[in-house]
Parts: sequence; C-alpha cells; structure tokens
Amino acid sequence: MYDYLIVGAGLFGAVFASEARKKGKTCLVVEKRGHIGGNIYCEEIEGIQVHRYGAHIFHTSDKKIWEYVNALGEFNNYVNSPVAVYKDELYNLPFNMNTFSKMWGIRTPQEAKEKIASQIEELQITEPKNLEEQALSLVGTDVYEKLIKGYTQKQWGRPCTELPSFIIRRLPLRFTYDNNYFNDRYQGIPTEGYTALVEKLLEGAEVRLNTDYFAEKESLDAQAEKIVFTGMLDEYYQFCYGPLQYRTVRFEAEVLDCDNYQGNAVVNYTDYEVPYTRIIEHKHFVFGKQEKTVISREYSEEWKPGMEPYYPVNDDKNTELFQKYRALADAEERVIFGGRLGAYKYYDMDKVIAAALECAEAELG
Repeated sequence: MYDYLIVGAGLFGAVFASEARKKGKTCLVVEKRGHIGGNIYCEEIEGIQVHRYGAHIFHTSDKKIWEYVNALGEFNNYVNSPVAVYKDELYNLPFNMNTFSKMWGIRTPQEAKEKIASQIEELQITEPKNLEEQALSLVGTDVYEKLIKGYTQKQWGRPCTELPSFIIRRLPLRFTYDNNYFNDRYQGIPTEGYTALVEKLLEGAEVRLNTDYFAEKESLDAQAEKIVFTGMLDEYYQFCYGPLQYRTVRFEAEVLDCDNYQGNAVVNYTDYEVPYTRIIEHKHFVFGKQEKTVISREYSEEWKPGMEPYYPVNDDKNTELFQKYRALADAEERVIFGGRLGAYKYYDMDKVIAAALECAEAELG
C-alpha cells in the first residue's frame, strides 16, 4: 500500500509527491504519456532543450516560489520579449512605445496616448457586446486590426464578434520603450530544461509511465490510501454531465540546418491568413550556440477526445457545467483534485506550484 496514488506526472503532481516524501509518505505516480513533466516536458534535439508542448517561460513575483524552483536547478536570466509579424510588418510585444513608434511614426508617450484616445473616441463604443468591441474600446482600431484580431480568431477558432467580451478584461498598453513581456520580478528558464527539474521533484516516488489510469482504475485505487487526481475533472466522472470544452494546440517541430532562423525565441503571427499562431525557436531560451536550430510552429485547434486539452473555454456555459462537476469533487473524501485540468483553469507555472504547495500543506500539515 502507498499513502498516495498521484495521477499525472506534471508539475502539480510532482510538487505534491515531493512534499509528501518530505513528510515520510510513500507515493505511486502514474502517467499516461511516455514521459514525466506533463506539458512542461523538454526533450533534447541537436543539443537543444526543446519545449515539446509549447514555450514555457517561468515568471513570478512570489519570492518564495522563485527560491523553491531555484533549489531544484539553476535558472538563467532569460527575459521574454516576443515580436509580432503582421503581413510584412514587424512589431514589438507587449504593446509599447516601440510598437507605437513603428505603427504611427511617433516618438513620445503623449503622441501615442492621443492617437489611441482619438481612435477610441471615434468608435463611440459604450457597452461592448463582444470581444471585438471590447478590444476596440481599449486599444483603438490599428492595434486591434494588426495585433489582436487575426491572432485571437486563430486561437479561439471563431470570429471575435462571436466571442464574449469578458475574455479580454484589459489590454496592457505600455508607454515606455520596454520589451519585457512580463511584469513579474523574477523570470528565467532552467538551464538543463524542465524535465530535469521534475525529475528532482519525483525523487523517491515510484513512477509508472504509459499507464492509463482509467483502464486500471480499480486495481490502482486499491493500492493507495488516498488519490491525487490531476487529469480532466469531467473525465473522472465519465462525462456524466457532458464534456467540458477546451482548445488544444498542434505542434510541428523542424530541425533546420542553420544556426539562427528568426533571431528571437517567440515570434507571433497575427495575420489570420497565416495558419499558425507563432513560431518558437528553442535555442534562444538558453542563449544556445549550436550549429543547427529547432523551431516549432503552433496551430490552435478545437479539442476533441483523444487530444491533449490545453486551454479551458471559461465561458458562462462551461463555467456552469464545471460547477456541477466541482460539487461532485467537493463531496469526495478520498480523492484530491488539482492542477490545470482538475481546476478547469489556465494556470501559470508559479501558480500551479503555489496551489500544489497549499494543497500539500492542507493535506499533510
């Protein structure tokens, strides 16, 4: 018998396993994929740590969380500064003075503010009825048309006029020449990749890969006192109320016989006619000097059973459905639900770790 059966070897499950081990508990971790780490898994190709499931840049303002991850491995000083390509134009992200200067040929913050304010005033949108109107009321016509509209439609698979306005609560406009995407105090990427970090967390736990929990649920459940489940909450309950909705991402990785393909780790393609949302060049995350390079094109798609769910569709309909499943979960005495899929919520990595530590503290004392 194990103290805990942990379903899923991603970040939440691995942090919980680590904390349980510190308390002298035994853990069995089962993972349906052939590797640990969940979506932060990195694999080495041509000497480059490739983020197989998309770019993962660690950032946080929580000093304790930053110290926690740095105790697991060395982090570099990578700062996320993506660029956006719209047709034959290139802009800095987030929307800042470099963006506005390129777009309108201006130099000062006052000029940028006046330009945006005049566009917003012309539109006279008082009560945004959809995402398009919400975005236009926040940033005006030019920024929306060139940098938001096409990218958002690709991400969600439907026109912005059919998306609810609450998806965009705010759009950060920076009136400085600062290309740092995140406002967080701490930022970086583990120099040996995320897989090595998760390996450290799982030390002392028994890990079984390529294991379908639902195919062996009865026998696996019988091997532990309690269960920590980090998979899809609706799947745990056999979709009894119907499936929750997700967006997923398809990746096309390619090894190129050049040392530098795009000059930046992250390049977004905001034109709707370009089928992918962005291209990641992985070596730039750790300032690589390899002779070859590896890129990944990302395509946003509607999730279907059998695909990997990425982004919960947190609209009113799905939120209401999730609450029904949450009520079932809250009534469980032996099962703990956690992580992005268990909470039906998109989490940054630092928030996943914080939630796992909070859960472990409540459970283990």
